[in-house]
Amino acid sequence: MTGRVIGVEGGVYTLMLEDGRRVEASLRGRLKQESRGDSKIVIGDCVKVEETDGSATVQARLPRQTTMVRRGVAGRSAKVLAANLDRVFVVMAIEPTPRTELIDRFLVVAEANGIPPVILLNKMDLPGAADVALSLSSRYESVGYVVLCVSAKADIGIDRLRALLCEGISAFMGPSGAGKSTLLNKVEPGFKLRTGELSRKSRSGRHTTVSSSLLSLSCGGVVADTPGFSDVGLWGMDPADLDWCFPEMRGLRNRCHFRGCAHLMDPGCAVRQAAEEGHVAPERYESYKVLRAEAVGERSR
Repeated sequence: MTGRVIGVEGGVYTLMLEDGRRVEASLRGRLKQESRGDSKIVIGDCVKVEETDGSATVQARLPRQTTMVRRGVAGRSAKVLAANLDRVFVVMAIEPTPRTELIDRFLVVAEANGIPPVILLNKMDLPGAADVALSLSSRYESVGYVVLCVSAKADIGIDRLRALLCEGISAFMGPSGAGKSTLLNKVEPGFKLRTGELSRKSRSGRHTTVSSSLLSLSCGGVVADTPGFSDVGLWGMDPADLDWCFPEMRGLRNRCHFRGCAHLMDPGCAVRQAAEEGHVAPERYESYKVLRAEAVGERSR
């Protein structure tokens, strides 16, 4: 029998079995010892299950298609957050105006994990939202990203969002207060996820999602409900791989004069030339420089 892990709490694994039953299981002894770091069983994992005398035991983890990994800080081991995701939604509220550098950080995290990202510009009902959304959409759609403009309050873009969520397994990521839980409640009212108001003083949101699980939509899709976070670092990333996480730079990296070009001060750099000529958006190039400096600094610790 096989199943998918839809929840993990205190060593208890909630599984959805292939026959549609939902059961709680523990890990087989040897598997429990092996479940560390990248080998740790997480939500989204497909597993082999054995049922004996009314209890279920996870016998093995099946190969993963994708993993969402949060790299460790200052030498700490990486943490696998979810497995077998088909896409990740980068959720940004229109107010305050999203920082493109923060959007780029989330996109790089998705690209580094090999998971296609979709940008959600939320709270389109707010004044001035259309102008902000037009500017951001133009910038990111030109790179090849899908951008959805949505609002749970005004029911904008919800049908298109629901259509994507109904296909495969998705995850939401983005800063607290971006409205991730509110959007999920709008798509599937039965979820009744907790939401939080923005702080009037700081305009930042309080974390409202405190545990990770897979939520099943009535249309057949599955979404990972994970804690919101605003501090996204590229800890553990090889600086030489960063340009691959910028789609507009991938085709240019082999045109540089020097192999392993950092795209900073190196002569004959095709990426820097493209940025100067406007083929790479200046804001995206600035994001690349900031993130590369961060990755270099982390590796030198």
